[in-house]
Amino acid sequence: MPINIPDDLPAFSTLESENIFLMTESRAERQDIRPLKLAILNLMPTKVETEIQLMRLLSNTPLQIDVTLVVPSSHESKNTSVQYLDRFYRKFSEIEGMNFDGFIITGAPLEDLEYEEIDYWDEMCRIMDWADEHVTTTVYICWAALAGLYHKYGIQKRDMGRKKNGIFEYLNLSDGEPLMRGIDQVLRIPQSRYATVSYDDIQKNPRLHIVALGEDHDPGIIVSESG
Repeated sequence: MPINIPDDLPAFSTLESENIFLMTESRAERQDIRPLKLAILNLMPTKVETEIQLMRLLSNTPLQIDVTLVVPSSHESKNTSVQYLDRFYRKFSEIEGMNFDGFIITGAPLEDLEYEEIDYWDEMCRIMDWADEHVTTTVYICWAALAGLYHKYGIQKRDMGRKKNGIFEYLNLSDGEPLMRGIDQVLRIPQSRYATVSYDDIQKNPRLHIVALGEDHDPGIIVSESG
């Protein structure tokens, strides 16, 4: 089933050339189908590339998905034009009163900074708190996962000393977790990061569960009881 995106989003032509089923907003409005409402908080400097990567994956679902692209209200992008963001993105302040079925928060190249040094950290905390009340399920990717574990559970990130870069095998530890349904016992996950969190810190928190674990007890996927 299709992903509903703006008619003139630059990622449209790339995805269409890959035979990914897309539907423009104008066409979707004429269909009497209640799509899943998904918001994506895109924190990456490479906005278009990130849009394409995520929408490729989303196209594999049989559901129709209405995608809303979001950026923080308090941050000025240095890599994406104001015109592009104004046309295709909504600031968090514009969606704060809305509800969504799902919410994806992307990574960001911010691992070398303390969280409180990030210019939009206060808003980031507000966004994570907002998601608890307005979103059914939230997915935190890479740096966003580190930030979420710190803000919501007080778990500190740990510098690995060198970059973990490549595709690594992780063991599926899931016992009925819906997120891992249909996934092989051993899965391969791409990694590009300098930081991690401690296996022991996660295990100490009864609200968190590791469902994918790599070598040296490296947590790959963590789920919370709250979704």
